[in-house]
Formats: sequence, structure tokens, C-alpha cells
Amino acid sequence: MTFAEIFLDPFIEYAFMRRALVGGLALAVGAGPLGVFVVLRRMSLMGDAFSHAILPGVAVAFLIFGLSLPAMSIGGFVAGVTVVLGAGIIARNTNIAEDASFACLFVLSLSTGVMLLSVGGNALDLVHILFGSALAIDDEMLALIVGIESVTVIAFALIIRPLVIDCFDPAFLRVAGGGGWVNPLFLALVVVNLVAAFQALGTLLALGLMILPAGAGCFWSLRLWPRIVFSVSVGALCCYAGLVLSFHFDLPTGPAIVLCAGAVYAGSVIFGRYGGLVRRAMQRAPA
Repeated sequence: MTFAEIFLDPFIEYAFMRRALVGGLALAVGAGPLGVFVVLRRMSLMGDAFSHAILPGVAVAFLIFGLSLPAMSIGGFVAGVTVVLGAGIIARNTNIAEDASFACLFVLSLSTGVMLLSVGGNALDLVHILFGSALAIDDEMLALIVGIESVTVIAFALIIRPLVIDCFDPAFLRVAGGGGWVNPLFLALVVVNLVAAFQALGTLLALGLMILPAGAGCFWSLRLWPRIVFSVSVGALCCYAGLVLSFHFDLPTGPAIVLCAGAVYAGSVIFGRYGGLVRRAMQRAPA
């Protein structure tokens, strides 16, 4: 096979491949910068909780309205925000830590969503929502994804300065009067991006495109903007590579995309410039 047949023809000949690629690129552009701050704020496991927290809302909307994209998106967002607010209320009014409250609610959310789909739906519905179907993105779904990511980029540009301050000196931000709204808005952007990503990658894989490129970037740069550029670029490249692999080898698309990002992360852990295993071994080696 020629280069064009492998890497270009699938997107030239098939509209569903073009829609999947555009949707994946939009997710990479919107979720990549958020992932960098999720990693910086050491919220990766909380992000995992968010990705599972949307499942009950999606399941309820699916059982009531069927495969209605707006209904499932609204249901997922409401469920995600409910878990975020609930975990915050529990942490502030009890002696349990915030991460523990998130973990407890995440387990309950995931179990509730799976139970609802198992009782009211069927195995195909459960698999579709848990693992997504990037090749099934239609025009309506693509418009929603692109719209959400466009709003995310604009909102992120507006809050990036106070967000950076909140990462390194939250006390100063509170004194300056911006500490009360930055974190809730950031969490809302994370949730809404996971809602957009679940359409293509499913609730179980939605966080992968956000976290893995950002985590890999930590091994290549200590500066913020290079990490953001790296995360967006790797996310976009992995979407493209995952689609090509899934097309030619008949692989599930969502896992293929996330595993490509995982391969970049593994390579960064081994060969990364800052803290990579090879670099550490070289530094320890006797002169």
C-alpha cells in the first residue's frame, strides 16, 4: 500500500472518518490545556471521578429520551456538577477529605449508571456509553463537540492568569478576590469537556485524551506554554493515529486513540528530558 492509501484515503473517501477526525482534533484543542492544569493541580484521580460521575445523568436521559444527544449531554453535565458540588459540601461539613468524598461519590455514580443501563437498556447501550463510538459521530454530535470546545478555549483564555496564580499561590488569589470563582469554573469546564468526549470515547476513556498527553508533557518541559502546546499536539496526533489504526486493523476506535496517547506517555516516562528513567540512570552513573 502507498502512503496515500494508508494515511490519506480513509479521510478522503469516507465522511464518517472526516467527522471523527474533526471531532478528535476539537477535543484535543479544548481538553489538552485543561489536562495540563488538572495534572498541575494534582487532580488527575478527581478527573477520573468526574468522567464516571456523568454516567447516571447520561443513563437517565437515555432511558427517558432515547439516543437524544442534547438530552444525554445535559443529563451528563447535571450529574457531573452534582457530584462536584456534593463532594465539596461533604468535605466542608465533615471530617472526610475532599479526594475521599470524590472517590466515594464516583463509585456510587458509576454503579448507579451501570445499574440503570443494565435494568432499562441492553448490553449494546451499556457498551456504547461506557466506551463510545468515534466513528458514529454525526453532524449534530460534531457541531456540539466543536461548539463546546470553542467555548472552552475562550473561557480558558479568560481564566488562565488567575488559574496559574491559584496553582502556585492560592492565598494571594483569595486576598485579591478571585479565589471563589476560578476553581468552580475550571471544574465546570472539565466536566463539560468530559461530557463532549464521552460521545466519542465513552465515559471510561474520556479522561485519557485529557490526562495522558498532559502527563507526558511533564517529562519534556518545565514551562507552562510548552506543556500546553505539547499536550494539544500529542492529543491531535493520537486522534489521527488511532483512527488510522482502527480503520486498517478493525480495532475499536476509542481505545486505539487512548492507547496511542498511552504509548507517548510510556515513551516519555522512559526517555523524557526531565525525570525520565534513562536520564535519571545517566545522572546516577559514575563518571
